[in-house]
Amino acid sequence: MSNVPLHPFRPRALDALKGYDRQRFLADLGAGLTVGVVALPLAMAFAIASGVKPEQGIVTAIVAGFLISALGGSNVQIGGPAGAFIVIVYGIGERYGLANLLIATMLAGVLLFAMGLFKLGALVRYVPVSIVIGFTNGIAVLIGLSQVKDFFGLVTPKLPGDFFSLIGVLAAHAHTVNPAALGLALASLAIVVLWPKSYAMPTGPIGALRRLHRWSAHLPGTVVALVVTTVAVTLLGLQVETIGSRFGGIPQGLPPLALPEFSWATAKLLLIPTLTIAILGAIESLLCARVADNMTELPRHDPNQELMAQGVANLVAPLMGGIPATGTIARTVTNVRSGGTTPVAGMVHALALLVIVLVAAPLALNVPLAALAGILAFVAWNMGEWREFARLRQFNLPYRVILVGTFLLTVIFDLTVAVEVGLVLACAFFIYRMGTQFKVQVVRPDSLPPGVQVFELFGSLFFGAVGKVEDLPAHLDAGTRAVVLEMHRMVLLDTSGLDALRQLHRTLSRQQMALVLANVNEQPLSLIRRSGFEAELGPDHIVPTVAAAFAAAAGAGPT
Repeated sequence: MSNVPLHPFRPRALDALKGYDRQRFLADLGAGLTVGVVALPLAMAFAIASGVKPEQGIVTAIVAGFLISALGGSNVQIGGPAGAFIVIVYGIGERYGLANLLIATMLAGVLLFAMGLFKLGALVRYVPVSIVIGFTNGIAVLIGLSQVKDFFGLVTPKLPGDFFSLIGVLAAHAHTVNPAALGLALASLAIVVLWPKSYAMPTGPIGALRRLHRWSAHLPGTVVALVVTTVAVTLLGLQVETIGSRFGGIPQGLPPLALPEFSWATAKLLLIPTLTIAILGAIESLLCARVADNMTELPRHDPNQELMAQGVANLVAPLMGGIPATGTIARTVTNVRSGGTTPVAGMVHALALLVIVLVAAPLALNVPLAALAGILAFVAWNMGEWREFARLRQFNLPYRVILVGTFLLTVIFDLTVAVEVGLVLACAFFIYRMGTQFKVQVVRPDSLPPGVQVFELFGSLFFGAVGKVEDLPAHLDAGTRAVVLEMHRMVLLDTSGLDALRQLHRTLSRQQMALVLANVNEQPLSLIRRSGFEAELGPDHIVPTVAAAFAAAAGAGPT
């Protein structure tokens, strides 16, 4: 273990706070308070959509959000519950129960920390973009479907996690639409869509109307939607489901630390849920950090430190009932656009949420679930990259198959199956594509000695391309006594390719022909020597130039 290079645990905050001054603190304070207000309705909405209590989302945003900022590898990343986890958390909770959801989250935290410790952060970047877009759009569709019940105020039994069963239940209870709930949901959605956005504020000299526009843009539309709809429910006495009627309200304060109830018989089944949470959390957090890097001139994030922070956060948050947490793009973008420059802004956002819970938790009793459904409908729409479907015609067949296949598998089955199949397809297409890039071409130099044939190898000779070497004896001219392989443009050789060369040598030897390798690159030559193939060929049959190969072949027989 001492020989394994480990990544040092060094949070970005230690470097970001060097030379920290009052001006930067005020900027981080303002950004953190803004993000805290934005995070409150999202944390509740994500938790409810995930099948858990709203306070579990808030606890996740507070505890995990603070730890991700304090210990992470990004200056501006904001962590907390994310829309991408809604479908996963709901499915795990329905199948295994809440206690095992918390255990799977903690185990995923350990795995995330280990991924960062062993410097695996860069590997997440190798997930093809077609897979990321496919499962992101699929999750967006499922989030939208999961909100149909509350958006329309339908009276249904507990919604199933299976896609077709969910459609069936919603269709069977479509006649139970609550007009009041639908009106609140549409009003909430309209406010969130039409409310001025801080990143679109007018600049330069402005009049009173534009000054009001600028001021209002600082107030998140999600909060305005919640306040307006809650006041409507309270004053008009609308008969709709609220946080109070379904969950009994939100406790004032954080719950005590407690280990979730553990059952070894069930925990043994949590391997796939654990891997799903860890992999999705790693992908989401590092994609979010890369988006933030492109928006600022700050130092780029440290992916391994970020994974370790995500690991700690997901290990600790479930001890207070928290659900999986990761980096969140919407809140991180809000942080950047609000002026946050250090992890202090993220820590302020978590503390602001804590103060809101301590002071204003009773006010959440009359928050209508239809309003939260409207907010989540907007989140789902923004989450999907729908233009990619229209752009599919611009890309090749493998890209289309992987993106559409991952999307459909995410919607119809689940994210784990989608990513697994997507990666298998991506690997298969990559192997096929690389195999087609390898070429064996006949070369006919002017001074070609009689009985000698020259073939030039291009690309990588690996297991997906060995057939082209194995077929070579069938294309030799009558009277051939030596075959020269010019390998200057062959950049890679794996063990399957080496075995193909061995088989070629044996086939040629049986036909009284010699094999000479010319101009061999460093990597193939190293493998040829280490494997003992050089000794089988004979040292004089591996030469630096084609001219030297002709000299070696002039009096060569089989070796």
